[in-house]
Order: sequence, then C-alpha cells, then structure tokens
Amino acid sequence: MHNRIAMLRAERGISRRDLADALEVHYQTIGYLERGEYSPSLHLALKIAQFFDVPTEVVFSLAPFPRLGHRTA
Repeated sequence: MHNRIAMLRAERGISRRDLADALEVHYQTIGYLERGEYSPSLHLALKIAQFFDVPTEVVFSLAPFPRLGHRTA
C-alpha cells in the first residue's frame, strides 16, 4: 500500500510525534506507515484521512502515486 502521509505532514508542518499523538498511536507507527512497512487498519486509515481533512484515496493507494509535476498522457 502506498501513502502520502509524509507529504501531507510536511505541507502542514506536523511532526510524526504530533500526528501520532492526535491519532493515539506510537510515533514509530507513523514512520512504519510512511515507509510502507505497515498497512493501517481501516479504522486508522480513516482517522488519518479525517485528521488531514481529505478523502481516504488522497492519502492511500494500492498503486504508486504519480510523481509531483509528472504529467500523464
């Protein structure tokens, strides 16, 4: 599973620890998620999307996200 958690955090200036505290998970869990070493439960995925106020599919995808600035035909 691919995700944009790190990008969303960086855009908003949120640390891993602050996000973890808001989601009530260990801060290392955020690192595992960002590196793709751990897939979140549905409940956690929804909490992450809600935290960032975006649809779940903006945060998570089964296919790699296109690179920023990359145009598709």
